[in-house]
This record gives sequence, structure tokens and C-alpha cells, in this order.
Amino acid sequence: MRLSFALLPLVALFASCGNDADLPPMISASSGNNQRADALFAQAQAAEQAGKTKKAIKLYDEIADKIALSDKAPEARFRQAKLLDESGETLDAFDAYQELIVRYQGSGLYRQAFQRQTEMAFSAADGGIKSSFLGLKSKLAANKVIEMLKKVASNAPRSTTASKASFKIAELLAGDDKIDEAVSAYRHVVVEYPSYAEAPEAQFRIGEVLLSEARDGNQDQANLDRAEDALRDYLSQFPGHRRNAEARKLLSSIGGRDLQNTFDIASFYEKKGDAASAKFYYQEVIRRSKSGALHDKAQARLSALGGQ
Repeated sequence: MRLSFALLPLVALFASCGNDADLPPMISASSGNNQRADALFAQAQAAEQAGKTKKAIKLYDEIADKIALSDKAPEARFRQAKLLDESGETLDAFDAYQELIVRYQGSGLYRQAFQRQTEMAFSAADGGIKSSFLGLKSKLAANKVIEMLKKVASNAPRSTTASKASFKIAELLAGDDKIDEAVSAYRHVVVEYPSYAEAPEAQFRIGEVLLSEARDGNQDQANLDRAEDALRDYLSQFPGHRRNAEARKLLSSIGGRDLQNTFDIASFYEKKGDAASAKFYYQEVIRRSKSGALHDKAQARLSALGGQ
């Protein structure tokens, strides 16, 4: 069991109460515990060199868990993480690296642990890391990958790594058709990392995913308005970005899509026998389009209904 530093005062306070076997292990930096850690570390190294990986992992974990303030604890946790990593135990390895990052920020192994953990999270996001169940290999579940990316971002919250990790989270949510969550995640990138390369792309993606949702059948006006607002914000905030021209084309398509919706509403009322409402919406199409196929069709239907 891994012991939080926040629990140490409570352990000391209640050490004389109840059964000692029920209490978390005491952590100390005494010379006696350092000697014990050295002995266990030597055993772990011997097991590792003999190819007894599981035994080595267990011994390294024991040092890092139960003698966490010993001189050997950071290296033990790193060795445990590395062996788990090499054994394909991705999530356990990731968690072991995380414990080193959180507890031993002054360690010379901190940077290596952070770099490897970051590589693992991005590889998992790109489908490069597989999990095994009953001998079958498959990509890690999206929710697990998102958890990994969130930890990477929180370990360096104002960095380019955090910006990239947050953007990956949004991409995964969008790919899983969780549109509202994806939009929220993209907005987080824009707000929290406005000066990083991911911010303009994230703002563009907000409009893009909302339009994609409309294309798949959810064509309510609110969705189209949100997409339009997002793309106009993108052009306003990030002029000169590489996708400006594409954003303008999408805005143009929104206008055309909105016009089609208006024509469809007019047709609906006409079929329903509500001529007054049908005329109103056909007139709207004509008013908002000076020419084109929809303009001509609306004019023809309006004439057929006795309108002008």
C-alpha cells in the first residue's frame, strides 16, 4: 500500500491505538531503513539480472512503498516502472512513473520518468500501445488514455506538453462522437493555452465538429449558430492561420445550409396545408438569396400558392 505524506501525522498520532498490523507502514529516513533498502535493492538487482522480472518488480515496489524516504526509493520506483514498461504492463508502468514524478521531483530520474510517461500517453492516444485480454491485443480504451493524458498535462500544467495533451483529449472525445465534451475540451485548449500552436486549431475544430454533427442529421438552428460563432471567433482571434480559407468556405456552407433549412420548412407547411406559413418561409428564401436554384424554386412555389 502506498502511503500519502498527508497521512504521516495521523499515523504517529494513532500508532499506540489498535492493532499495529492494521496501520500503514511507517516511513523513515533513518540509517537502519537505508540499510534495509540497500539490501532489498541488491536482491532486486540480482533478481533482475537473473531474469526473474516479477520478483525484481515486487522487491523494487516494496522499497518504494515501505521505505519511501530511503536513498534507494526513487531509483527503485524507476526500475519498477521500467521493468513493467518493458513487460508490456502499460498502465501499471505509467502509474509507477507517475508516483516517481509526484513524490520525487528532486530526483535525477524525474526528467526521464516524465519523458517516458509522456511518450506512453501520446503513443496510447495514437493507438500505438495495445492491451492484452485473454491473449487478444486491442487499443487501450479511450477513457484510460484520457486519464493518462490528463496526468501528463497536470504534471507540467503551463507547458507545450500540457497543450498537446489537452488537444489530444479533445480529439479522442470528438472521435468517440462525444460532441459536447469535445467542444468543451477544445475550448479548454483555447482558454488555457492561447499562445501555443494547438489553440487556433482547437478553435477551428469547434466549428468543424459542430458542422459535422449537423451533417449527420442534427441540423437544429442552435447547432449551426454555434458552429458559425466558433468559426467567426477563429477568424477574428487567429487571422493568418493556415486554415483561415477553409473556415471561410465552411461559413459559406453554413449560410447555404441555413437557406436549405428555410426552404424545407416552407415545403413542410405547404404539404401540411398551411399556405400562409409556407408563403412566409418561401419569401424568406427569396429575400436572403438574390439568385440560384433555391431562389428559383422558392419563387415558383410562391407563385403556385398565389404569392408574390
